[in-house]
Amino acid sequence: MTALDQAPADFLFALGTLREARCRSELRLDEIPAPARLAPFAVALGAEVVGPGDGAPVHGPAAAALAPAAGSDDVELATGRFILLHDPDGSEVWDGEFRIVTYIRAQLEPDMGNDEMLGSVAWTWLVEALENHRAPYRSAGGTATRVLSESFGTLADRPGTIDIELRASWTPEGRDIGAHLEAWADMVCTFAGLPPLPEGVAVLPRRRPRLA
Repeated sequence: MTALDQAPADFLFALGTLREARCRSELRLDEIPAPARLAPFAVALGAEVVGPGDGAPVHGPAAAALAPAAGSDDVELATGRFILLHDPDGSEVWDGEFRIVTYIRAQLEPDMGNDEMLGSVAWTWLVEALENHRAPYRSAGGTATRVLSESFGTLADRPGTIDIELRASWTPEGRDIGAHLEAWADMVCTFAGLPPLPEGVAVLPRRRPRLA
């Protein structure tokens, strides 16, 4: 028997809602190995946002990332992981049977990276994304970290960079996880500095998670 043959109905239902999630085409989404010790059942997705290296006009961190890459291949703007954990017996720590654990990292423009309010802004983006996608949740928590990288010696000519990392987790209300994945996917695109889609416009991902 495979792991899915042994999976409870609630977890299988949740996987089905992930398959139906509609994410932006800039987001490359694939299933990756899930952590084995965090919960009896788990699935993990890895994501990256890439932009054309032809100087296409974008704003925010994407603009800085693309500036030196005109005419080159696609440029990675942001990466992330989305992990869904399930314990049929429930968890007091989670306050439920499901828990979503996420990670996002992106390079920032220097002026934005030095903003003391950056962590609060990043958390606000996440809360707003969940609200916009009507993804009810509880027991949310997270940490925002700025990572400064400086080069020395033979690499001294490389400019310094500032990255933002957001690690967050929350307990979804119910088994429908699709809206939570869509909200997180929009969050990754926001970190990448991509312009928001017009209201009412949705696009399908280039790749869908296998989840099988």
